[in-house]
Amino acid sequence: MPDILTQVWATPGLVWLMLTIGLAGLVRGFTGFGTAMIFVPIAGIFLPPATVVAVMVLTGIASNAALIPRAWRQAARAEVGLLAFAAMLTVPLGLWLLVLLDQLTVRWFVAVIVGSTFLLLVTGWRFSGQINRVGLLLIGAAAGVVGGMTGLTGPIIVLFYLAGQSAAQRIRANTILFLAALDVVIAANLLLRGSLGLAEVALAITLAVPYFITTMIGQALFDPRHERLFRAGAYTVIGLAVVSGLPLWA
Repeated sequence: MPDILTQVWATPGLVWLMLTIGLAGLVRGFTGFGTAMIFVPIAGIFLPPATVVAVMVLTGIASNAALIPRAWRQAARAEVGLLAFAAMLTVPLGLWLLVLLDQLTVRWFVAVIVGSTFLLLVTGWRFSGQINRVGLLLIGAAAGVVGGMTGLTGPIIVLFYLAGQSAAQRIRANTILFLAALDVVIAANLLLRGSLGLAEVALAITLAVPYFITTMIGQALFDPRHERLFRAGAYTVIGLAVVSGLPLWA
């Protein structure tokens, strides 16, 4: 155990990782998403992609206890269930791609996904139609692939909901439930593959402490009456992630 703790404290950029996960928790508590879009680009500077994915899902699971009770009451659970079912089927494909592709390629993929999400949202793109069950399954499947390959479990779902007409409270609740389910699915797949070691678990526990605290603070700050503030905060998170995540910096 002392050796594992020594290894955790020797993690490159640990202070930056803790500060980043703390900010991510604040945003996650307020908006219902944002952890991966903040943490993954920064973590990718210091950690291998496989470690980033493992730490991301484990810290996500740790924070869900603070968010799920309220989200469960407010979410469209049947809709989220379809999304999660489809994602469960495609996560293994994403994890296979994670192993297949080199680290720089994965980082560029992260930058493209987050950047595209940001551009579509800030340009005012909106989807006014109705998504049927097949559409929900396709959206969930895409989120599963991207989440397994990069740890970015949120962008596909965030784009789907923020580009729609749902109220902030419903967007937040649905997103929280879906991301919680996807974290569990990815973690289970990593366990089956033998890709979760003590080092990853210890690092995730270390980062989970500031993450849980700031998630609670963020949840306390959320007020469904402030719709504009909610969307502005969401867009700001994505924009910062685009800039910080470009592989040009490191």
